[in-house]
Formats: sequence, C-alpha cells, structure tokens
Amino acid sequence: MKKILLKLSGEALAGSKKTGFDEDTVRKVALQVKQLLDDGVQVGIVIGGGNFWRGRSSENIDRTKADQIGMLATVMNCIYTSEIFRSTGMQTEILTPFECSSFTKLFSKDRANKYFAQGKVVFFAGGTGHPYFSTDTGVVLRAVEVEAEVILLAKAVDAVYDDDPNKNPNAKRYDKVTIDEVIAKNLQVVDMTASILARDNKMPMWVFGLNEENSIVNAVKGTFKGTKVTV
Repeated sequence: MKKILLKLSGEALAGSKKTGFDEDTVRKVALQVKQLLDDGVQVGIVIGGGNFWRGRSSENIDRTKADQIGMLATVMNCIYTSEIFRSTGMQTEILTPFECSSFTKLFSKDRANKYFAQGKVVFFAGGTGHPYFSTDTGVVLRAVEVEAEVILLAKAVDAVYDDDPNKNPNAKRYDKVTIDEVIAKNLQVVDMTASILARDNKMPMWVFGLNEENSIVNAVKGTFKGTKVTV
C-alpha cells in the first residue's frame, strides 16, 4: 500500500479512562504509524470526538451547535495526537475545512498531497465542516479526495458484527462483507451516509480492534484479524 487513511475513535484513544486522553495508548499508535512511514506508506488520520462530546445525547442544545462542538472536539484530539506523534520524530500537519487561526491550516487536496509527498502525517480535523455529517462521512470524503487505497477503521471492537458483541454473545462476526450487505443490513460499520459514499466511490474499509498488539501495522502488511468491507 502507498496511501491509507486511518480513522481512530476518540473513545479508543481515551483507553480505559473512557474520556480525555490516554498517552500510552496514543504513543503506541504513534510508534505503529512511524513504522509505516519508515516503510514508505503515506498516512492520513481522522479522529472522532467521542472522548469529549456526544451532542446527540442532549435534547437541550440545537443540533447545529452540538455538531459544531463535536467538530472542535476533533480538532483538540488532532492537536494532541499530532504532538505525541512529533515526540517520536515524525512531522505532522493538521488540516481543517474551516479557519482555526494558526492552530491548523485550511484543507485542500493539493495541500494535503504536498504534505504526503514530504513524508508527513496529515491529520484531517473538523469533519466535513458542516453539521448533520459525522466524522464517518468526513473520513470517507477525505479518503476519496486524496485517493487513498483503503480506510482503516481502528475501533474499540475487533471486527464487524450483526449485533453488539458486548451485549449479545451470539452476535455473528464477519471476516469479509460487501458494502452492499453493510447497507442492506445496516451493520453500522460507519453511518449510512458514509456507507453510501464509500459504495459509490468504491472505497474499501478494513475494521479491526485498536487495542490489539500492532493492529495497525498488521492491517497494512501483516496478519489482518478484523473485517474487510469490500466494494
């Protein structure tokens, strides 16, 4: 693989604390990404904001404002994670679809690809920049725009199931599933908008557990243990 887009859940980066950051977890991610960079793989990253904010759980905040708070949560996550990455010797850039003063740079495909060519890790923060679209849609959109080969979805669960495996011990686990089946059965790999965008642009997604040893590196060049969503 030459270019991948990695989606990290905010909850996964929080580790056992469930909120905020767990530096050991983030550092383990950083060391894996550094290994991929050293092997010549271009890496883009999108991070969710669930370790700080889940606006849909409140009925007292306007949906647009709640989504804006969520966008800012992803910016905070990217700034923090970027700094941990830099501490391991990597160069990084953070791109957003809206101006954040000197905190980030404004996204464009040309700018992103310039940074990829320079060997930098590119963080795509702020989602799509619009309310009513999740970071799921943001990651598929950016993957399509920068022509990534695959989206790696590093989650708290280790694969795609037909039900929540934490609540249903008989949930069916998929080693491989088509994006059409994901949509038809609403398997919630990503939300429906993102699933349709991935289908229409033939963008494959690989789902695996972030907390498994060397899971990101193994997904790219070793033994993959999750679910491959094919297009």
